[in-house]
Amino acid sequence: MKRALLLIVALVFLFATEILRVYFIMPFPGSQRSDTIGIAYTIGRYIWLLRLAGLLLLLPPAIHVYRKGKRSNQIILTIFILLYALVFYLFNFRFLAEKMFYQTRHKLLLPLADSRIDTAKLVIGICINGQAKAYPLEIIAYHHQVIDTVGGEPVMVTYCSVCRTGRVFSPFVNGKYQHFRLVGMDHFNAMFEDGDTKSWWRQATGISIAGPLQGMVLKELPSQQVRLAAWIRQYPNTLVLQPDTLFASQYKELEGFDDGTIKSKLERRDTGSWKFKSWVIGIRVDDHEKAYDWNELVKHRVINDTIQDNPVVLVLENDGVSFHAWYSQVNDRRLHFIFNASKQQMQDESTHSLWDMNGLCTDGEYKGNHLKVLPVYQEFWHSWQYFHPTTTVYTGN
Repeated sequence: MKRALLLIVALVFLFATEILRVYFIMPFPGSQRSDTIGIAYTIGRYIWLLRLAGLLLLLPPAIHVYRKGKRSNQIILTIFILLYALVFYLFNFRFLAEKMFYQTRHKLLLPLADSRIDTAKLVIGICINGQAKAYPLEIIAYHHQVIDTVGGEPVMVTYCSVCRTGRVFSPFVNGKYQHFRLVGMDHFNAMFEDGDTKSWWRQATGISIAGPLQGMVLKELPSQQVRLAAWIRQYPNTLVLQPDTLFASQYKELEGFDDGTIKSKLERRDTGSWKFKSWVIGIRVDDHEKAYDWNELVKHRVINDTIQDNPVVLVLENDGVSFHAWYSQVNDRRLHFIFNASKQQMQDESTHSLWDMNGLCTDGEYKGNHLKVLPVYQEFWHSWQYFHPTTTVYTGN
């Protein structure tokens, strides 16, 4: 009886070790609702010791069954061992994030004259030291990260399609370049592991949430999410990331992601306001953050607001998808903007100056002035709400 109990405990232990290590960091039913990253990290770090412990528990009773047990018990044990082998294969070679989402093998960025990307596509745009590059969402959303160099600086362009979060980070930690790999997700957000310390880093915030560097934050680099045509208007000499032909079928599965009509339930948009997967715009001013309903922005095109006594303006471009946020103060004067439909530009009510969608005053008293850019993001409400727990919400008042 004791041998039978030991055999059951050993098998349960081995199965649980393989399954839970992956279950807690992948989008299995119920897995992303609890704070289980610490458990998953511990299991992953000591996985070989745990496997060895399980096998040492299993061996004595298993040997007894095969030497002196009934034929039926030997068959049952063999079935369970084969099942464990199957689980081992699935949870180490099929269900791991890095086995499902591969990095580009043939990374190719081309000038506009040679680009095959429709200019209506959404991109994450980066400009460093005068060089501009654009990365289409429906490409980087599959890869989750693209390592590149912009303006001579290494960058890690990241995207999580289940949170709809695009972020660009410097891949240096404590002054040393790191190779990051995708390891899974936390509360539906992608996580990366650095090559040296094996710490886990959250994509939405760049914060390390497990491992020796827990609490550290990656340096975020300025980026924009806009339609490619809007990016070209600002940077006509931009280079554009092209599809890697090895992943054509994976890119095809992301068709409709830009406008939220994708088939995947995890990535499809809730068209209502403040639902789990409703689109919101998040603005960060210093350490203060605020969320704006996408539907409200579409309705008004221009939203004037104040975040911790900082005047801000949020604007939606004519294309209906490109957005920007700026400080709405020039020379100590707070400006209130409206949308001038005839000019298709912003207009401040104080001087009636006209401002384009690059934040540049093109006509009027402030001609030549640029509004100061604010960090601004589009993502699902569940993501912004969870990863920015102190956020306030714009109510329109």
